[in-house]
Amino acid sequence: MVQTISATRLRDWLDEDREFALLDTRPEESYEAWHIEGAIQYTYKPAFEFDAAAFRDATGLEPDDDIVTICAKGVSSFDIAKRLEDAGYENVTVVEDGMEGWSRVYDVVDVPTSGDLEIVQFQRRAKGCLGYLIGDPAAEVAAVVDPTRHVETFAAEASDRGYSIEFVLDTHVHADHLSGGRELAEYVGATYYLGADAADRGVSYDYRPLARNEIVSVGEIDLKAVPTPGHTSEMVSYLVDGEAVLTGDTLFVDSVGRTELQFGDGDAASGAEMLYDSLHRTLLSLPDDVTVLPGHFSLAADGTTSVTLGEPVATTVGSARTGLDLLTVDRETFVERLTGSLPAKPANYETIIAINAGREAPDDEESAVELELGPNNCAATGD
Repeated sequence: MVQTISATRLRDWLDEDREFALLDTRPEESYEAWHIEGAIQYTYKPAFEFDAAAFRDATGLEPDDDIVTICAKGVSSFDIAKRLEDAGYENVTVVEDGMEGWSRVYDVVDVPTSGDLEIVQFQRRAKGCLGYLIGDPAAEVAAVVDPTRHVETFAAEASDRGYSIEFVLDTHVHADHLSGGRELAEYVGATYYLGADAADRGVSYDYRPLARNEIVSVGEIDLKAVPTPGHTSEMVSYLVDGEAVLTGDTLFVDSVGRTELQFGDGDAASGAEMLYDSLHRTLLSLPDDVTVLPGHFSLAADGTTSVTLGEPVATTVGSARTGLDLLTVDRETFVERLTGSLPAKPANYETIIAINAGREAPDDEESAVELELGPNNCAATGD
């Protein structure tokens, strides 16, 4: 009988360095666009005729190998698992819900603080998205910043820690994933915030606009809105009690935000100039020991990343200033390098922006999943 595991259990097996072959049965183009590190691609659909010898020649997998199969939603991977068992493969396991399930896997990580506040980082492993819970343990109230659309993950974690979510904030109108900000705010009865300049993005729903240096009080904790335009015109970073800064897509641990997704390829330079000012006049003017907590971590299409998941994805202002080469060059060089090395655009980014601005809506859950498939591509290294 074919065994199944959840996508979360697959994550645990990968982290444990358990020995098995991960077989991805999606078409080659889907695999090339986005897959889990180390997966073997073998196109299969239930309608296909299965030949065990041809499979062995194509994959190198033998009947005594431990095999885990994964597809888009768990259908073809389950079918091929049954075919493999019939062919004498004894150790075959299927990932429930396939890559759709993988897209819902989160690591929940505590960020070290002085102790007067709690910062929890939500790492969406398949997308490279980072969201945050900022809590005042004494007052038992919290804010959530940049939640993704799996709002139950954020609500459940807050509840488990004894917090009531009173505020939900987005740093900007996201281009690579569907925001859960409005939905989470409605779900828990919280106030939803965007930066004051979000009106210029054509946002069509109600939100509470945050002016420059305006403070949201989370119990005794101050969240200060610090405009940092460049990646987008309305981008806001949030300074947390002078101890940490949530930088959205302005500054990452190893790169900065790209600038042409809103401004267009022809005007990416104007965005780059704004980004240079936001970095040097705002973020890098903060004390060196302020913790930088970005909105994404780098994630390649092959599933590789430069960070250690399950640990805080963070740097400090001082480390960014001295360790990120792009922050050491002059304004003209910064603009030239940033606009001269733009990666591929995020999948479906125009539709995702329209949905996050409230101008469109996904047809259903399945279409929302399809829109988000693939890693984020909101960073530019300037190499």
